[in-house]
Amino acid sequence: MSTLYDQAMEEMITTIHEWFDEQEKRDDLESVVKRTTLQMGIFNDIVLDYRPGRTTVDSLDLGLDDGLKSKQAGAFTEEQVRNEIGPKLVEVVQGRLDKLANTPLIDYRFTFRGKFPTTEGRLQLMLLECINEEKRQLLLERIHSYADKKLEHGTYPTKRLESFFLTSHLLDPKLFPELDVAWTIRQYDRIQELNHGRPDALAEHRGEITRAVTGWAENQFLPQYYDVQSSAYRTNEYSLKPEATLQLNIETQAGQHSDEHGKQQTPGAQPIDLLLYAAVMILRFEPSYSKSKGVTFLELAKQLGCPRAERMMTEGSGTYAKEDIHVKTEEVECKANDVFALMTIHIRKEEASAYQQALTFITHLLKQGFPKSYKIKLKSSVKQYLPIKGLAKSDTHRFFANALEYPELYPLLEEYAREAIQEFEFYEDTEGEKSCMPGSYATFGLGLVDERYFPLVEYYMGEVDDEHQLIQDKFIAGFVEKQGVTSQSVPALVASLRRATDSLKLKIQPELENEEILEQLVRQIQGLEHYEVERVLFPIFGKVEKISTLARKAEGRRKELLLELLQAAGK
Repeated sequence: MSTLYDQAMEEMITTIHEWFDEQEKRDDLESVVKRTTLQMGIFNDIVLDYRPGRTTVDSLDLGLDDGLKSKQAGAFTEEQVRNEIGPKLVEVVQGRLDKLANTPLIDYRFTFRGKFPTTEGRLQLMLLECINEEKRQLLLERIHSYADKKLEHGTYPTKRLESFFLTSHLLDPKLFPELDVAWTIRQYDRIQELNHGRPDALAEHRGEITRAVTGWAENQFLPQYYDVQSSAYRTNEYSLKPEATLQLNIETQAGQHSDEHGKQQTPGAQPIDLLLYAAVMILRFEPSYSKSKGVTFLELAKQLGCPRAERMMTEGSGTYAKEDIHVKTEEVECKANDVFALMTIHIRKEEASAYQQALTFITHLLKQGFPKSYKIKLKSSVKQYLPIKGLAKSDTHRFFANALEYPELYPLLEEYAREAIQEFEFYEDTEGEKSCMPGSYATFGLGLVDERYFPLVEYYMGEVDDEHQLIQDKFIAGFVEKQGVTSQSVPALVASLRRATDSLKLKIQPELENEEILEQLVRQIQGLEHYEVERVLFPIFGKVEKISTLARKAEGRRKELLLELLQAAGK
């Protein structure tokens, strides 16, 4: 009769063999690693999760239950797992690896980890780490060759797959035991330079860089100085270790400067500089919900006594030239800090030229990559707001409402709005029901005062993240009240209604008694999906069935148009 120990070992060993057997059946191994010279193998890690009767082995470890106390105690002690079970499992894995180490299945480095319930609680162990020195040396040669030919001396855009591997390789301590920070940052900057003319691709490459440097900061650098605990919201909480000190080369810290493009030049950079680089990448290019991590990195660097981190928190990241982040004239003074996504504007003279200078200052910075999810701190004697109920009465709102008092600034306001508008970004000083995308106040104000800016309204609505923004309803109500329902306003109205919520109700059916306007409405919804048509019509008519009732009572051309509305809605 087999014992519990024998059953457990059989289950774990069988599961290990099943995983390897499954992978060996693959017929795509060669084609996968041939996509790029920077991939030596497909798998670099497996995790055995022992759960009696449902043990798994997987190369993907989400760690969702890490840190949670197991409700069910295990049958084995930690000592048994470490001294008996673990070594036997390692023998099995090592036996399979010996035959596969030089195949495309296994990377230059391979780790085997285990998770076990024990009598003392849940135990996680690193059971095995193998390094194939031949593959390691070959990979290093390929990395240096790629960096030299494709990055340092290259002129063509690079591939995202290459960045996926390279960004992590450069921070892998098994490949680069002594991190050359300045050289590493130079490679990351070069990737961005080579892909600069391709916005979507550039965003993907930046995402890979940010993922790599963030992982390095959280898993390698910060744990040297901080005790790290994961909160209930899966964010890291840091406590400075007793007597943790950061050895800084003060000359290096003082030697930070930007070149003519505003890019950091870091002679003899140190690891702390890579932490700051990660912070700036997050603050400049990640969505607004991620930016708190960038600020946290700066605060942690400041706690370690890094002078540059302290300067960045008061003056900004150093990404921009001083004349671009501070402008002072008789009429206005403007300052910007990209670390906190803050623009401070002091209107000294309430006149058009002051707002013109401030708008130019803001737009110029946004074009250089200043965070679009910013906010304005305004010092002005005027308190003007847009005639739209429900908007946040913030300084940012007040600045644009004040600027809209000067018609000569309308073209500049449109230029600003088109630069600021970006899906998934929100002004920093709005939240909840009053959250709004950058460019909202300028667009709303212009849409209310001049039909020349109806195309701007259409562009704005095409970018609205209607899952996280509701204030478009407030604008639509104000737009209809101010501009009415005309042949000129219908295209902007339809574009806006495509982003409206179910709670919006418009009393504009009398205006649609005009056949010319009704025909314009029909024309604007042609080609839309049925659900989009219903979304446009609901705030006006309610349920589509009500249009059927109106059509039965109508005659002539009006009846034809109402039936076309129903057809467009799929009814």
